[in-house]
Amino acid sequence: MSGMASLRKEIALKVTNPIINLLAKTGLTPNMVTVTGFIITLVAAGIIVNGNLLLAGIVMLLAGVFDMLDGALARRTGKVTRFGAVLDSTLDRISEAAILIGICALYSQNGQTPEVVLAVVTLTLSLMVSYIRARAEAMGLEGKEGFFTRPERVVALAIGMMFNILVPVLVLVSVLSLITVIQRLVNVYRQTK
Repeated sequence: MSGMASLRKEIALKVTNPIINLLAKTGLTPNMVTVTGFIITLVAAGIIVNGNLLLAGIVMLLAGVFDMLDGALARRTGKVTRFGAVLDSTLDRISEAAILIGICALYSQNGQTPEVVLAVVTLTLSLMVSYIRARAEAMGLEGKEGFFTRPERVVALAIGMMFNILVPVLVLVSVLSLITVIQRLVNVYRQTK
């Protein structure tokens, strides 16, 4: 595990452990937590379309908390399933797409074509980061290489919305996602040599 991933995991555990302990006592399943986070993300996407970026950023961070909790809850309660892993990954991709489609819709309503194109590029590169990992792992290879993964993208986009600096953040997310795509491709290449 890279230093950044290790640090991120350590911080996440300190934040989520008390919440996981509480959730484990409620009877909520990890899949329920996954679906709840997904629904909250769809709400955030709707808020984006309505133009309230500050609120959308806050709601998006709330959804991100649920995304951190589902897997940890599954491990804590012994309810790790292959279906749960696929459901989580699928809803993560749809969630990310919904947020960026919401941004596209917002910019489209305002006739901001360059910003729409930027959001589409960001969406494409974000999905490619995840696709390369999934494809590599389907071939029995390690595919987690790269420093700008989904948690970083979610936080960056939320901050961009909350501080009204979304266009520069979209550029940043696009560039860092492209670098991560290249890192993952190089890593897969090395493993196949």
